[in-house]
Amino acid sequence: MSRSTLLIGGNSGIGLATAKLLLSRGDQVLAAARTPGPLAQLGISAQPFDALEPVFLELPPVIDSLVYFPGTISLKPFHRLTPEDFLRDFQVNVLGAVNAIQAALPALKAAPSASIVLFSTIAVAQGMPFHASIAAAKGAIEGLARSLAAELAPKIRVNVIAPSLTDTPLASQLLNSDAKREAAAKRHPLQRVGAPDEIAELIAFLLSDASRSFSGQILRPDGGLSSLRLFS
Repeated sequence: MSRSTLLIGGNSGIGLATAKLLLSRGDQVLAAARTPGPLAQLGISAQPFDALEPVFLELPPVIDSLVYFPGTISLKPFHRLTPEDFLRDFQVNVLGAVNAIQAALPALKAAPSASIVLFSTIAVAQGMPFHASIAAAKGAIEGLARSLAAELAPKIRVNVIAPSLTDTPLASQLLNSDAKREAAAKRHPLQRVGAPDEIAELIAFLLSDASRSFSGQILRPDGGLSSLRLFS
């Protein structure tokens, strides 16, 4: 059965891969983003959305799911992080998601059952240097998701995807040479960097009835980095 999904962001990387996958399955895709961008080339009209600004979304009376993509990668030594760095990461990753969910909540509640998917990072479960600001923000996302999963049950499921480094434009500075890409792959037990299409498949699963027993979960497509230790 066709579902309607609201993508917040989605003009590149995992978001764009998700939009293409959902459209290929015959779903209705709505979007809100900073610019029309590549979504427009897919025939998706994206209304304006800025994670740092108040949100007003024009939505149909009923939507089945929401996926929030906006994020940041602010990797600095802790002593160089400013309060403004922490605030921006929190605003984009957490408050932007809060605002989008609150704006869409009436339409989600009107669905027979609905699904919300948010994004965290491996750096919450696996301590990593230089990740203090983004890990703090994404840790808040994981707490938010579990709280909402409890509050909105049984009609609305809320889950989080916490990937490791994925080959997207947001991570381009970390993967912009063969040497960097090889080093990044070798840090993972599975010896590879994730791909947007793989995460899109996981999102599609979490939006579908096949995942109707999943809520309040943190799924970790991270190449085994958060849970495996290999002996050489």
